[in-house]
Amino acid sequence: MITRTGEIKFEASVPSFEPVAAVNNSVSAILDESNGEFATLALVKAFKFKVPLMEEHFNENYIESSKYPKATFKGKIINFDISKLDTSGKYDLEGDLTIHGVTKKIKTKISLVLKEEKLYITSIFNVKAQDFNIKIPGIVKSKVSEDVNIAVDFTLDKK
Repeated sequence: MITRTGEIKFEASVPSFEPVAAVNNSVSAILDESNGEFATLALVKAFKFKVPLMEEHFNENYIESSKYPKATFKGKIINFDISKLDTSGKYDLEGDLTIHGVTKKIKTKISLVLKEEKLYITSIFNVKAQDFNIKIPGIVKSKVSEDVNIAVDFTLDKK
């Protein structure tokens, strides 16, 4: 099952300051129904911010998208069996998340909903910018959270 129009949102806002948030609506994701292997690919420059200057700083100073153009996840949905997925369920997802050239193991919960031959996948999890060697300059350190909230929303179809 596959999509090329998955959505990833992230937020690293702190109270009393302008929201630090972006969305990418062109994320690719693929699921091998036979074994639960799952992978995603997001082009970093496709993250869009409300404030153009924030987007420029994100790409040039923080994530260095010309040097690290992709963010990827490769892993597995634990105990995944599509034949036992009647309508919905919660599963553990484990694997390697690569951002800014750094790969870290993550484990999170995902929700799966199977409806009319489509599989809807959602999850929310947190990462720390420092774990991926993303440096937040001192001048804006108080305006950007070190904890980054990531929300994913994919609708996969049979390929």
